[in-house]
Amino acid sequence: MQKRWAEQELKDLKAVKELQDQLNIDEVLATLLVNRNITSFEDARSFFRPELAQLHDPFLMKGMDIAVSRIQQALLSKEKILIYGDYDVDGTTSVALVFGFFRKYHYHIDYYIPDRYKEGYGISTEGIDYAHKNGISLIIALDCGIKSVDKVEYANSLHIDFIICDHHLPGCIIPDAVAVLDPKQPDCSYPYKELSGCGIGFKLVQAFAMENSIPFQELECYLDLVVVSIASDIVPITGENRVLAKFGLKRLNTSPCHGMAALIEITGKKQYTISDVVFTLGPRINASGRIDDARHSVNLLISENRDIARAHSHIINIKNTERKEHDASITEQALAMIAADPNLLKRKTTVVYNEGWHKGVIGIVASRLTEKYYRPTIVLTQSNGQVSGSARSVIGFDLYEALNSCSDLFEQFGGHKYAAGITLKTENILALQERFEDVVSKTIPDELLVQELVIDAKLQLEKIDGKFFRVLNQFAPFGPLNSTPIFISEQVTCIGHALVVGNNHIKMTVKQGDSKPFDCIGFGLGESLDIINENQEFDICYTIEENVWKEKRSIQLNLKGVRRTPQHQ
Repeated sequence: MQKRWAEQELKDLKAVKELQDQLNIDEVLATLLVNRNITSFEDARSFFRPELAQLHDPFLMKGMDIAVSRIQQALLSKEKILIYGDYDVDGTTSVALVFGFFRKYHYHIDYYIPDRYKEGYGISTEGIDYAHKNGISLIIALDCGIKSVDKVEYANSLHIDFIICDHHLPGCIIPDAVAVLDPKQPDCSYPYKELSGCGIGFKLVQAFAMENSIPFQELECYLDLVVVSIASDIVPITGENRVLAKFGLKRLNTSPCHGMAALIEITGKKQYTISDVVFTLGPRINASGRIDDARHSVNLLISENRDIARAHSHIINIKNTERKEHDASITEQALAMIAADPNLLKRKTTVVYNEGWHKGVIGIVASRLTEKYYRPTIVLTQSNGQVSGSARSVIGFDLYEALNSCSDLFEQFGGHKYAAGITLKTENILALQERFEDVVSKTIPDELLVQELVIDAKLQLEKIDGKFFRVLNQFAPFGPLNSTPIFISEQVTCIGHALVVGNNHIKMTVKQGDSKPFDCIGFGLGESLDIINENQEFDICYTIEENVWKEKRSIQLNLKGVRRTPQHQ
């Protein structure tokens, strides 16, 4: 797919120069910092040397004092508490964290994960009935609940209290719970708004620990769960999330909980980045809820010894294999459906439906279709007599607002700017296809329908040395709003010939003027071979990484795009 190359505008040249002098770093590195709104020595020190002391006081979050007080009352009265969470990675890590913490202090505690197929997303009537039947008087809901106005009202009628810990956008009415913890509430003054659901759960146990003189060190064992939620839920790696992610990765890579350690054994990978979590651990934890029962994942993550954890991890790995098979089959069918329909091909949206598709993987399929055609996408299937759908967007387009314009067609919907879930009646599918296309066509700029490569800075290859690479590595952990920097180098030449290897990948060595040569790998860029072998100068955009081969380490350029230098076009 052809991509737009878009160079970031330099925000403040004066700030770049001042920061360059203060930190004694290259101008390009100073530019990267300023474009991340880091403009002073103190900002840079906090960015490069994050500390757990930088975490905000959890009692700044609206409702936190009430939530902690209600939990303490439940513990003193020996009430039964139910930890309730969603079936995805964020939900299961949230439940594992909060359940794992409070079971140390309270015997009368249980957890509940709704069945994706029988109950659907969020707080369910079945879950509340389970609580009522088992004499539970307090439910702590994690990663869901902010729109469950009617369900909380039903629980209130049964004398069951709710504490809601959510990070999704609230609706017009906030549920009548004992406490609602969600920094996205309009009247919540908590300084950081982008925590994951598990991050909200962590703030709850942090507040409880502070109120009860429990040392913070006793919470650090849960940071591996937090970073897996941050990575898998694709929340920004900025502010408080960056601190949690930094120390969470450290925990994951040195002393993970038994469940994470068992999964790591299966993957065989020794060291994890945010990207590694997204593509290896996250899908496995998600798989049990997609294919069978998300309690397998919670049981894994709360395992109290390695042997039990290994048993659960093998179950989850089998579910993940099943998930991949469904994913591949449905993606193939959906692509064939689109290719065979000229009307679908020319649209600015994709809405496809097959009643036999597996509900557990349609979100993954929606992401794959978005990658292929790069336009807002909805994938629909049948579930429990209704139609369930997963929607995905392209960078820069607010999917949630577009779906909100179609809300009269839905029985239920919720989500984020870039991902959402919907439920509707079968008879509304055609209306949704037309309405969604109409709304998107009228509101999406054409340039957003072409994938954009956001280039952080122009870089001369001669500047890439050991010091540059060491400082660049300190920008990690990388993720949304702190992406791995992409550089552009113009008028480079290929030494020898480029080769296509593996599945359409490019391998070559380049130099720029009198620079030293750099090895390059370009995944999926085989179509660029003609440009490279024209014996003309060309431009590359890339990230910089370390390549390890037979214990020999070297700097390698990971190509993201190749183009003819403009004067050669």
